[in-house]
Amino acid sequence: MNELYGTPGCPYTAELRDDLEWRGVAFTEYDVETDRAALARMLALTNGERTVPVFVEDGQVKQIGFRGRGCIVGAG
Repeated sequence: MNELYGTPGCPYTAELRDDLEWRGVAFTEYDVETDRAALARMLALTNGERTVPVFVEDGQVKQIGFRGRGCIVGAG
């Protein structure tokens, strides 16, 4: 199972989403700004790293950010 953690306002989340869709990679997307459970899962997976987007494949973080860029999620 593939997961994408990001925010609607982060352009790098949008770029990674577009890249995954273009490559035909199936994934479930989570908005960590509105979904507190998703934010908690992301923070657990990344050892507290608050940069989005985060791409997770089979429970393992494969990518944080997109092409070296990302957005920081606030403590909320």
